[in-house]
Amino acid sequence: MNVTTKRTIIVVGVVAVVGGLLFGFQIFKGIMIAKFMNPGSLPPQTVSTITAKMQPWQPTISAVGSLRAERGADLSVEVPGIVDAIHFESGDEVKAGTILVELRIEDEQARLAALQTSADLARTQFERNQRQFEAKAISKAALDVDAANLKNAEAAVTQQRATLNKKVVRAPFAGRLGVRRVDQGQYINPGEAVVTLQSLESIFADFYLPAEDAARVAVNQKVRLTTDATGEETFDGTIAAIDPKVDLKSRNVLVRARFANKNHHLLPGASANLTIEAGKPQQYLTLPQTAITFNPYGSTVYVAMEDGKDDKGQPKLTARQTFVTTGATRGDQIAVTSGIKEGDVVVTAGQMKLLPGSPLVINNTLQPSMNPAPKPVMQ
Repeated sequence: MNVTTKRTIIVVGVVAVVGGLLFGFQIFKGIMIAKFMNPGSLPPQTVSTITAKMQPWQPTISAVGSLRAERGADLSVEVPGIVDAIHFESGDEVKAGTILVELRIEDEQARLAALQTSADLARTQFERNQRQFEAKAISKAALDVDAANLKNAEAAVTQQRATLNKKVVRAPFAGRLGVRRVDQGQYINPGEAVVTLQSLESIFADFYLPAEDAARVAVNQKVRLTTDATGEETFDGTIAAIDPKVDLKSRNVLVRARFANKNHHLLPGASANLTIEAGKPQQYLTLPQTAITFNPYGSTVYVAMEDGKDDKGQPKLTARQTFVTTGATRGDQIAVTSGIKEGDVVVTAGQMKLLPGSPLVINNTLQPSMNPAPKPVMQ
Protein backbone atom coordinates (compact mmCIF):
# COMPACT_ATOMS: atom_id res chain seq x y z
CA MET A 1 0.00 0.00 0.00
CA ASN A 2 1.57 3.21 -1.15
CA VAL A 3 1.54 6.56 0.63
CA THR A 4 -1.21 8.05 -1.52
CA THR A 5 -3.60 5.21 -0.72
CA LYS A 6 -2.93 5.54 3.00
CA ARG A 7 -3.64 9.27 2.88
CA THR A 8 -6.91 8.67 1.04
CA ILE A 9 -8.04 6.14 3.65
CA ILE A 10 -7.22 8.53 6.49
CA VAL A 11 -9.14 11.42 4.86
CA VAL A 12 -12.18 9.20 4.23
CA GLY A 13 -12.06 8.00 7.82
CA VAL A 14 -11.89 11.54 9.21
CA VAL A 15 -14.78 12.65 7.01
CA ALA A 16 -16.84 9.66 8.15
CA VAL A 17 -16.15 10.42 11.82
CA VAL A 18 -17.01 14.12 11.43
CA GLY A 19 -20.18 13.27 9.49
CA GLY A 20 -21.21 10.82 12.18
CA LEU A 21 -20.68 13.40 14.89
CA LEU A 22 -22.75 16.02 13.02
CA PHE A 23 -25.54 13.52 12.42
CA GLY A 24 -25.52 12.51 16.07
CA PHE A 25 -25.59 16.15 17.17
CA GLN A 26 -28.63 16.88 15.00
CA ILE A 27 -30.44 13.86 16.47
CA PHE A 28 -29.50 15.02 19.99
CA LYS A 29 -30.66 18.56 19.25
CA GLY A 30 -33.98 17.32 17.93
CA ILE A 31 -34.51 15.21 21.04
CA MET A 32 -33.70 18.15 23.33
CA ILE A 33 -35.96 20.54 21.42
CA ALA A 34 -38.82 18.07 21.56
CA LYS A 35 -38.18 17.57 25.26
CA PHE A 36 -38.10 21.34 25.85
CA MET A 37 -41.27 21.91 23.88
CA ASN A 38 -43.06 19.20 25.80
CA PRO A 39 -45.32 21.10 28.26
CA GLY A 40 -44.70 18.49 30.88
CA SER A 41 -41.03 19.40 30.98
CA LEU A 42 -41.43 23.18 31.37
CA PRO A 43 -40.65 24.52 34.86
CA PRO A 44 -43.56 26.17 36.74
CA GLN A 45 -43.67 29.98 36.59
CA THR A 46 -45.07 32.28 39.26
CA VAL A 47 -47.51 34.86 37.95
CA SER A 48 -50.31 37.10 39.17
CA THR A 49 -53.78 36.83 37.67
CA ILE A 50 -57.17 38.52 37.59
CA THR A 51 -60.62 37.23 36.73
CA ALA A 52 -62.01 39.07 33.72
CA LYS A 53 -65.39 40.62 34.43
CA MET A 54 -67.76 43.15 32.93
CA GLN A 55 -67.55 46.70 34.29
CA PRO A 56 -69.51 49.86 33.52
CA TRP A 57 -67.54 52.08 31.17
CA GLN A 58 -68.48 55.71 30.59
CA PRO A 59 -67.33 56.79 27.12
CA THR A 60 -65.42 60.04 27.41
CA ILE A 61 -63.69 62.58 25.19
CA SER A 62 -60.51 64.21 26.45
CA ALA A 63 -59.22 67.61 25.40
CA VAL A 64 -56.82 70.35 26.44
CA GLY A 65 -58.06 73.93 26.49
CA SER A 66 -57.40 77.43 27.76
CA LEU A 67 -59.29 79.32 30.44
CA ARG A 68 -60.75 82.77 29.93
CA ALA A 69 -62.97 84.95 32.07
CA GLU A 70 -66.65 85.15 31.23
CA ARG A 71 -66.07 88.91 31.20
CA GLY A 72 -62.59 90.32 30.97
CA ALA A 73 -60.94 93.43 29.53
CA ASP A 74 -57.72 95.39 29.52
CA LEU A 75 -58.92 98.85 30.50
CA SER A 76 -57.41 101.85 28.72
CA VAL A 77 -58.04 105.53 28.07
CA GLU A 78 -59.63 106.93 24.91
CA VAL A 79 -57.84 110.29 24.98
CA PRO A 80 -54.27 111.29 25.82
CA GLY A 81 -53.39 112.95 29.09
CA ILE A 82 -51.44 112.98 32.33
CA VAL A 83 -52.54 110.67 35.17
CA ASP A 84 -53.86 112.91 37.94
CA ALA A 85 -55.27 110.35 40.40
CA ILE A 86 -55.32 106.57 40.88
CA HIS A 87 -58.14 105.16 43.02
CA PHE A 88 -57.23 101.45 43.24
CA GLU A 89 -54.56 99.02 44.30
CA SER A 90 -53.35 96.04 42.31
CA GLY A 91 -55.56 93.02 42.93
CA ASP A 92 -58.56 94.94 44.28
CA GLU A 93 -62.09 93.61 43.94
CA VAL A 94 -64.22 96.43 42.48
CA LYS A 95 -67.87 97.02 41.65
CA ALA A 96 -69.25 98.12 38.31
CA GLY A 97 -68.85 101.88 37.81
CA THR A 98 -65.97 102.30 40.28
CA ILE A 99 -63.63 105.16 39.26
CA LEU A 100 -60.14 103.75 38.77
CA VAL A 101 -58.04 106.45 37.10
CA GLU A 102 -58.53 110.18 36.45
CA LEU A 103 -56.52 112.26 33.99
CA ARG A 104 -55.75 115.93 34.44
CA ILE A 105 -58.81 117.92 33.30
CA GLU A 106 -58.14 121.62 34.10
CA ASP A 107 -57.88 122.64 30.44
CA GLU A 108 -60.98 120.65 29.45
CA GLN A 109 -62.97 122.13 32.35
CA ALA A 110 -62.04 125.66 31.29
CA ARG A 111 -63.08 124.95 27.74
CA LEU A 112 -66.36 123.46 28.98
CA ALA A 113 -67.06 126.63 30.98
CA ALA A 114 -66.41 128.76 27.90
CA LEU A 115 -68.65 126.62 25.74
CA GLN A 116 -71.37 126.63 28.41
CA THR A 117 -71.23 130.46 28.48
CA SER A 118 -71.60 130.57 24.71
CA ALA A 119 -74.54 128.18 24.91
CA ASP A 120 -76.22 130.29 27.59
CA LEU A 121 -75.78 133.41 25.45
CA ALA A 122 -77.20 131.63 22.43
CA ARG A 123 -80.22 130.52 24.45
CA THR A 124 -80.81 134.05 25.77
CA GLN A 125 -80.61 135.47 22.27
CA PHE A 126 -82.95 132.82 20.92
CA GLU A 127 -85.56 133.44 23.63
CA ARG A 128 -85.35 137.24 23.08
CA ASN A 129 -85.77 136.93 19.32
CA GLN A 130 -88.58 134.43 19.78
CA ARG A 131 -90.57 137.07 21.66
CA GLN A 132 -89.76 139.60 18.91
CA PHE A 133 -90.91 137.12 16.27
CA GLU A 134 -94.22 136.68 18.13
CA ALA A 135 -94.54 140.45 18.06
CA LYS A 136 -93.73 140.31 14.33
CA ALA A 137 -90.62 142.43 14.84
CA ILE A 138 -88.24 139.98 13.08
CA SER A 139 -88.56 137.42 10.34
CA LYS A 140 -88.87 133.66 10.67
CA ALA A 141 -85.53 133.26 8.90
CA ALA A 142 -83.73 135.28 11.59
CA LEU A 143 -85.33 133.14 14.34
CA ASP A 144 -84.23 129.93 12.54
CA VAL A 145 -80.63 131.16 12.52
CA ASP A 146 -80.79 131.78 16.26
CA ALA A 147 -82.24 128.28 16.82
CA ALA A 148 -79.43 126.72 14.79
CA ASN A 149 -76.81 128.69 16.73
CA LEU A 150 -78.33 127.47 20.01
CA LYS A 151 -78.22 123.83 18.88
CA ASN A 152 -74.60 124.14 17.76
CA ALA A 153 -73.62 125.68 21.09
CA GLU A 154 -75.41 122.99 23.09
CA ALA A 155 -73.83 120.27 20.91
CA ALA A 156 -70.37 121.71 21.62
CA VAL A 157 -71.10 121.58 25.35
CA THR A 158 -72.24 117.96 25.08
CA GLN A 159 -69.13 117.04 23.11
CA GLN A 160 -66.86 118.68 25.66
CA ARG A 161 -68.59 116.86 28.52
CA ALA A 162 -68.03 113.58 26.66
CA THR A 163 -64.35 114.45 26.37
CA LEU A 164 -64.23 115.09 30.12
CA ASN A 165 -65.87 111.71 30.77
CA LYS A 166 -63.18 110.06 28.65
CA LYS A 167 -60.61 111.42 31.07
CA VAL A 168 -61.98 109.05 33.70
CA VAL A 169 -61.51 105.24 33.59
CA ARG A 170 -64.32 103.32 35.31
CA ALA A 171 -64.83 99.60 35.89
CA PRO A 172 -67.37 98.45 33.26
CA PHE A 173 -68.33 95.45 35.39
CA ALA A 174 -67.57 93.94 38.78
CA GLY A 175 -64.43 91.85 39.06
CA ARG A 176 -60.82 91.61 40.18
CA LEU A 177 -58.20 94.08 39.04
CA GLY A 178 -54.77 93.01 37.94
CA VAL A 179 -51.41 94.71 38.30
CA ARG A 180 -51.45 98.51 37.93
CA ARG A 181 -49.57 99.56 34.80
CA VAL A 182 -49.50 103.35 35.21
CA ASP A 183 -48.25 105.81 37.82
CA GLN A 184 -49.45 109.21 38.94
CA GLY A 185 -48.02 111.98 36.76
CA GLN A 186 -47.38 109.64 33.83
CA TYR A 187 -48.41 110.73 30.34
CA ILE A 188 -50.41 108.04 28.54
CA ASN A 189 -51.63 107.73 24.98
CA PRO A 190 -55.05 106.58 23.75
CA GLY A 191 -55.41 102.79 23.95
CA GLU A 192 -52.58 102.36 26.45
CA ALA A 193 -53.56 99.73 29.04
CA VAL A 194 -54.11 100.95 32.58
CA VAL A 195 -55.05 97.69 34.31
CA THR A 196 -56.77 94.41 33.49
CA LEU A 197 -60.19 93.59 34.95
CA GLN A 198 -61.45 90.01 35.10
CA SER A 199 -64.79 88.75 36.36
CA LEU A 200 -63.96 85.40 38.04
CA GLU A 201 -67.33 84.26 39.41
CA SER A 202 -67.65 81.96 36.41
CA ILE A 203 -65.07 81.09 33.82
CA PHE A 204 -64.95 79.69 30.29
CA ALA A 205 -62.74 76.91 28.96
CA ASP A 206 -62.20 77.04 25.19
CA PHE A 207 -60.93 73.91 23.46
CA TYR A 208 -60.93 72.23 20.06
CA LEU A 209 -62.34 68.83 19.12
CA PRO A 210 -62.06 66.84 15.89
CA ALA A 211 -65.23 67.10 13.83
CA GLU A 212 -66.20 63.47 14.56
CA ASP A 213 -65.90 64.05 18.32
CA ALA A 214 -67.71 67.38 18.14
CA ALA A 215 -70.72 65.52 16.73
CA ARG A 216 -70.89 63.55 20.01
CA VAL A 217 -71.24 66.61 22.27
CA ALA A 218 -74.12 69.01 22.77
CA VAL A 219 -74.92 72.17 24.69
CA ASN A 220 -75.50 71.53 28.44
CA GLN A 221 -73.50 68.28 28.31
CA LYS A 222 -71.43 67.66 31.45
CA VAL A 223 -67.71 68.47 31.46
CA ARG A 224 -65.08 67.90 34.14
CA LEU A 225 -62.01 70.11 34.42
CA THR A 226 -58.65 69.83 36.15
CA THR A 227 -55.56 72.01 36.04
CA ASP A 228 -51.97 71.55 37.11
CA ALA A 229 -52.29 74.64 39.30
CA THR A 230 -55.16 73.23 41.39
CA GLY A 231 -53.76 69.71 41.81
CA GLU A 232 -56.45 67.09 42.47
CA GLU A 233 -59.29 69.64 42.70
CA THR A 234 -61.91 69.05 40.00
CA PHE A 235 -64.52 71.42 38.59
CA ASP A 236 -67.83 70.37 37.07
CA GLY A 237 -69.37 72.41 34.29
CA THR A 238 -71.42 72.20 31.11
CA ILE A 239 -70.96 72.86 27.41
CA ALA A 240 -71.99 76.48 26.79
CA ALA A 241 -71.53 76.77 23.03
CA ILE A 242 -70.25 74.87 19.99
CA ASP A 243 -68.89 76.73 16.98
CA PRO A 244 -71.16 76.14 13.95
CA LYS A 245 -68.20 75.76 11.59
CA VAL A 246 -65.04 73.67 11.26
CA ASP A 247 -61.74 75.54 11.32
CA LEU A 248 -60.26 75.33 7.82
CA LYS A 249 -56.66 75.03 9.04
CA SER A 250 -56.98 72.47 11.81
CA ARG A 251 -60.25 70.80 10.73
CA ASN A 252 -61.35 71.03 14.36
CA VAL A 253 -64.37 72.62 16.01
CA LEU A 254 -64.12 75.22 18.78
CA VAL A 255 -66.12 74.31 21.90
CA ARG A 256 -66.70 76.44 25.00
CA ALA A 257 -67.60 75.15 28.47
CA ARG A 258 -68.70 77.19 31.49
CA PHE A 259 -67.60 76.48 35.09
CA ALA A 260 -68.54 78.03 38.41
CA ASN A 261 -65.52 79.62 40.07
CA LYS A 262 -66.71 80.90 43.44
CA ASN A 263 -63.34 80.44 45.14
CA HIS A 264 -61.50 82.07 42.21
CA HIS A 265 -59.12 79.12 41.93
CA LEU A 266 -59.36 79.11 38.14
CA LEU A 267 -57.49 81.96 36.49
CA PRO A 268 -57.81 83.18 32.88
CA GLY A 269 -54.99 82.09 30.60
CA ALA A 270 -54.27 78.83 32.41
CA SER A 271 -54.19 75.50 30.61
CA ALA A 272 -56.94 73.02 31.48
CA ASN A 273 -57.56 69.29 31.02
CA LEU A 274 -61.17 68.52 30.14
CA THR A 275 -63.13 65.28 30.16
CA ILE A 276 -66.55 65.11 28.50
CA GLU A 277 -69.05 62.35 29.14
CA ALA A 278 -70.06 61.23 25.64
CA GLY A 279 -72.99 58.82 25.48
CA LYS A 280 -74.47 56.34 27.92
CA PRO A 281 -72.33 54.01 30.08
CA GLN A 282 -71.50 50.67 28.44
CA GLN A 283 -70.37 47.29 29.76
CA TYR A 284 -66.88 46.11 28.81
CA LEU A 285 -64.55 43.30 29.85
CA THR A 286 -61.82 45.23 31.62
CA LEU A 287 -58.21 44.27 32.35
CA PRO A 288 -55.11 46.07 33.61
CA GLN A 289 -53.09 47.34 30.68
CA THR A 290 -50.12 45.28 31.91
CA ALA A 291 -52.03 42.10 31.03
CA ILE A 292 -51.84 42.89 27.30
CA THR A 293 -48.75 42.07 25.23
CA PHE A 294 -48.80 44.37 22.22
CA ASN A 295 -47.14 42.97 19.08
CA PRO A 296 -47.00 44.07 15.44
CA TYR A 297 -48.96 40.96 14.50
CA GLY A 298 -51.62 41.41 17.19
CA SER A 299 -52.24 41.79 20.90
CA THR A 300 -52.17 38.71 23.13
CA VAL A 301 -52.88 37.62 26.69
CA TYR A 302 -52.16 34.47 28.65
CA VAL A 303 -55.14 32.71 30.17
CA ALA A 304 -54.71 30.27 33.06
CA MET A 305 -56.36 26.92 32.09
CA GLU A 306 -56.99 23.88 34.27
CA ASP A 307 -55.00 20.84 33.15
CA GLY A 308 -55.95 17.98 35.44
CA LYS A 309 -55.13 17.51 39.11
CA ASP A 310 -51.84 17.29 40.97
CA ASP A 311 -50.87 14.68 43.56
CA LYS A 312 -52.76 16.61 46.25
CA GLY A 313 -55.94 16.81 44.18
CA GLN A 314 -55.49 20.49 43.44
CA PRO A 315 -56.11 21.74 39.88
CA LYS A 316 -53.00 22.18 37.77
CA LEU A 317 -52.91 25.39 35.76
CA THR A 318 -51.13 25.96 32.47
CA ALA A 319 -50.76 29.05 30.28
CA ARG A 320 -52.69 29.39 27.05
CA GLN A 321 -51.83 32.28 24.75
CA THR A 322 -54.74 33.89 22.93
CA PHE A 323 -55.18 36.86 20.62
CA VAL A 324 -57.46 39.67 21.82
CA THR A 325 -58.97 42.82 20.35
CA THR A 326 -58.64 45.85 22.60
CA GLY A 327 -60.77 48.98 22.78
CA ALA A 328 -60.64 52.22 24.71
CA THR A 329 -58.35 52.87 27.65
CA ARG A 330 -58.88 54.85 30.85
CA GLY A 331 -56.10 55.26 33.35
CA ASP A 332 -54.56 51.84 34.04
CA GLN A 333 -57.50 49.97 32.50
CA ILE A 334 -58.12 48.72 28.99
CA ALA A 335 -61.32 47.34 27.46
CA VAL A 336 -61.18 43.96 25.66
CA THR A 337 -63.83 43.52 22.98
CA SER A 338 -63.00 39.97 21.84
CA GLY A 339 -60.66 37.03 22.52
CA ILE A 340 -61.64 36.30 26.12
CA LYS A 341 -64.89 35.90 28.00
CA GLU A 342 -66.14 36.88 31.42
CA GLY A 343 -64.74 34.57 34.10
CA ASP A 344 -61.46 33.82 32.32
CA VAL A 345 -58.43 33.97 34.61
CA VAL A 346 -55.93 36.23 32.85
CA VAL A 347 -52.25 36.61 33.71
CA THR A 348 -51.52 40.24 34.69
CA ALA A 349 -47.80 40.02 35.56
CA GLY A 350 -45.00 37.58 34.76
CA GLN A 351 -46.17 36.72 31.24
CA MET A 352 -42.83 37.65 29.66
CA LYS A 353 -41.32 34.38 30.95
CA LEU A 354 -44.21 32.20 29.78
CA LEU A 355 -44.54 29.83 26.86
CA PRO A 356 -47.76 28.18 25.72
CA GLY A 357 -48.34 25.29 28.09
CA SER A 358 -46.11 26.58 30.89
CA PRO A 359 -47.26 25.36 34.33
CA LEU A 360 -48.42 28.24 36.50
CA VAL A 361 -48.11 29.06 40.18
CA ILE A 362 -50.53 31.83 41.18
CA ASN A 363 -49.37 34.51 43.62
CA ASN A 364 -51.69 37.50 43.79
CA THR A 365 -50.00 39.19 46.73
CA LEU A 366 -49.02 42.07 44.47
CA GLN A 367 -51.29 43.20 41.66
CA PRO A 368 -50.72 45.76 38.89
CA SER A 369 -52.67 48.99 39.29
CA MET A 370 -56.14 49.08 37.73
CA ASN A 371 -57.11 52.61 38.69
CA PRO A 372 -59.37 54.24 36.10
CA ALA A 373 -58.06 57.69 37.09
CA PRO A 374 -54.56 57.41 38.52
CA LYS A 375 -52.85 60.45 39.98
CA PRO A 376 -49.12 61.17 39.72
CA VAL A 377 -47.12 60.47 42.84
CA MET A 378 -45.94 63.75 44.32
CA GLN A 379 -42.35 63.64 45.53
